[in-house]
Amino acid sequence: MRILVVEDDSEIAGFICRGLREAGHAVDHAPNGREGLFLATGEQYDAIVLDRLMPQMDGLSMLAALRATGSRVPVLILSALSQVDERIRGLRAGGDDYLVKPFAMSELQARLEVITRRGLMPVAESVLRVADLELDRMTHTVRRSGEEIALKPQEYRVLEFLMRHASQVVTRTMLLEGVWDYHFDPQTNVIDVHISRLRAKVDRAPWPPLIHTLRGSGYCLRAPS
Repeated sequence: MRILVVEDDSEIAGFICRGLREAGHAVDHAPNGREGLFLATGEQYDAIVLDRLMPQMDGLSMLAALRATGSRVPVLILSALSQVDERIRGLRAGGDDYLVKPFAMSELQARLEVITRRGLMPVAESVLRVADLELDRMTHTVRRSGEEIALKPQEYRVLEFLMRHASQVVTRTMLLEGVWDYHFDPQTNVIDVHISRLRAKVDRAPWPPLIHTLRGSGYCLRAPS
């Protein structure tokens, strides 16, 4: 892959660039957000590793400007800010993943592999359908039987995850890792709360239920038999 690393700390940037080059990737480096935006809009990259806090233009400002051009290049945000609110800000700004410093090079590479695989999704799959339920990933709209359903951002992400794994058993761990933070408390009831809210909107009468609970296993979204 061709990867752009936007990082103002020369030591961290050197560590990342060496690791990616040793893995066989072509790597460009920008020491600040302005130079990063210049390269990102003038060249073709398979992925961008973007530092959150930088001089001249911070990571989120650069990301917002990049997305405003219509670019959909996968972006992995790096930050020393580990609070959940900061991670949410990064993802809502257009980031595809968020990695907290310090980090292992192997994890950074694994996350890049994941977000670039998402970027290979065919256009036809930008709209997910299960029975009469439709989720448009481009416009972030959800409809059932043609009726638009208003979902909050996290409800949307849970539903998207379930629809991407339609007819499969989705465990609580899969949801926690795929939708929430990797280190989220597995005993939390946040999943139950969001599934309940989704059912109230997506499975309300007279529509037949699509979201099913498999006790001791997890959840499954499938078309009515």
